[in-house]
Amino acid sequence: MSYYDIDSILTESELDIPDLGYLDNTPTQPLKTGAKVNLPLWLAEMLVIANTGDVEGKSFVTFDLPPALGNDVIQALKADPRAVPLRDQSPHFYGLGTHMMELSEEQELAAVLRKTFVTRASEVALHARKVGGVGHRGKGAEEGSNLGIGGAGEEFLRGLDEWERKLFRKAHDGAKSGKEWMEGVKKH
Repeated sequence: MSYYDIDSILTESELDIPDLGYLDNTPTQPLKTGAKVNLPLWLAEMLVIANTGDVEGKSFVTFDLPPALGNDVIQALKADPRAVPLRDQSPHFYGLGTHMMELSEEQELAAVLRKTFVTRASEVALHARKVGGVGHRGKGAEEGSNLGIGGAGEEFLRGLDEWERKLFRKAHDGAKSGKEWMEGVKKH
């Protein structure tokens, strides 16, 4: 067998891989052809990058999207992005989603993630303005309302992924600083 012999390489790709059975919880056995294994994202990424395929265009590795980006979650996000607690799917949901978009050719995933972020960002901004009574006072609004602390506000915050939590903090701090500035202007 020659190192550059395509036929040899293709023949070996149809064989089980010795000494990698531990990836499939069978440490004493070879990794079987067609086996499905769960791998950390960094390792799967390396395999996808190295996955140039064979002469017939078949790749030696394929991957499925993680459960956090599975069909059920995508369908729920299409129906109403605000109703899905993203943190329950993954604490870094958008980070995982953008990373998976780089590795896959899922066009629908990009559209769903974009719509989800835009829809939820407006909700995050609305809630951030209400925390601490920063928002507008209207009929039924409580002075110093702390929507983010207790009740429905706490449930809302619990479902936010890390990007949304950072957005919430920045929006809240900005609204609070703006309110303090306006109060200072009114005094003078």
